[in-house]
Amino acid sequence: MSPTGTDHKLLGIYLNDHFAGSVVGVELARRAAGSNAGTELGAFLERLVGEIESDRDALASLMEAQGVGRDPLKRGGAWVAEKLGRLKLNGRLTGYSPLSRLIELEGLMLGVTGKLGLWRALIAADVEAPEGVDLGALVASAERQRNELEEWRLRAAREAVGEAAASATRA
Repeated sequence: MSPTGTDHKLLGIYLNDHFAGSVVGVELARRAAGSNAGTELGAFLERLVGEIESDRDALASLMEAQGVGRDPLKRGGAWVAEKLGRLKLNGRLTGYSPLSRLIELEGLMLGVTGKLGLWRALIAADVEAPEGVDLGALVASAERQRNELEEWRLRAAREAVGEAAASATRA
């Protein structure tokens, strides 16, 4: 089923919001992968970058099939917002810290959870996906990504705040 009229306008806004989010997700995943290059986490993040890009391509195909154009202002604003997000204090004047890793993984978790919500909402609304876009498979992929990210996020939390809390208790 394809929405019409006002519903189609709302669908366009919704899909463009998620497309902008995918721009942030790809940039964040690339940055995190680069910061963790040469590690097991870095390898996971490199794979995740490819999956997020593939999901973004599926969303772009769905938008095209629904006659929804991409909003360049939202896309550009999302890119700028991700760059500004890098200014977050991480406990060090320069460089990467364990807190940087934790914050990046939490940002990716939020993005993947939003993407999961998108795919589920489109299924619930009976939005027709184009050939080659399997919304059920995208749901399963997002669930797997979220579970894997959660494992890495908890490891990062132990490293960033667990060791600091233990040190403070010993002092």
